[in-house]
Amino acid sequence: MKFALATMNPLEEVLSKKLFSFGGFVFTNHMVMVALAASVLLIVLPLSCRKVRLVRHGFGNAIETICVFFRNEVVRPFLKEQTDKYVSVIWTLFFFILSMNLLGMIPLDKIIYIFTGEKNHIVGAATGNIFVTGALALFSFIFFHAAGILENGVGNYIRNFCPKVPGPIYPLIFLLEVLSSFIRMFSLAVRLFANLFAGHMMLAVILGFIFFFKNILAATVSISFAALISMLELFVAFLQAYIFAFLTTIYIGMAIHQDH
Repeated sequence: MKFALATMNPLEEVLSKKLFSFGGFVFTNHMVMVALAASVLLIVLPLSCRKVRLVRHGFGNAIETICVFFRNEVVRPFLKEQTDKYVSVIWTLFFFILSMNLLGMIPLDKIIYIFTGEKNHIVGAATGNIFVTGALALFSFIFFHAAGILENGVGNYIRNFCPKVPGPIYPLIFLLEVLSSFIRMFSLAVRLFANLFAGHMMLAVILGFIFFFKNILAATVSISFAALISMLELFVAFLQAYIFAFLTTIYIGMAIHQDH
């Protein structure tokens, strides 16, 4: 048991691992997962919507339902007449984050091990990496500011960046608005990272009890709890993708409609 406690590392499920380097660039398992998620979207979504139908069926119907929901219930209330101009970005963010979340829940490395008999670190939970979620948040940050400048012009956007206040306190309020803008970016990154990171760590710890105690009772309890937490993590995978897309929509709306 002491040996198991010493060797078991719950962080193994979420740590970034180097696979190879090429031309001075280091490629990790999380980069593979990001590329895999993008590839899945580029293949699955066009295939599901390749035929124009009045009423879609199956998976294509589910995708269309999600897209219509985001356009009508999430994006339109904030972006109004600019909805169709920006909704595709919100759709892309949601499906991309959701794909990475779901792929991170599949033990692809274990599946590869079953067929090859060799241990590997090819896969991992990409959204459990703060650099991945940080890159997504940085894209959102740049995009909503770019949208604000595009719709209002550089001068008007900067001039109306903070609400109208008495002159003496304007520099302070302007500074607070700038800090608030950066805080939004960090909150997007940390919220997504922390929830996915915690979920994978919890699963690893609970399943690790099987190796600690090595009896049927511990295995039964651990697997039962792991199954329940997996269902919760599945819900969190959808929820966090939705929250990221929803908050990005709000920030775009605040940037293009500066009467907030």
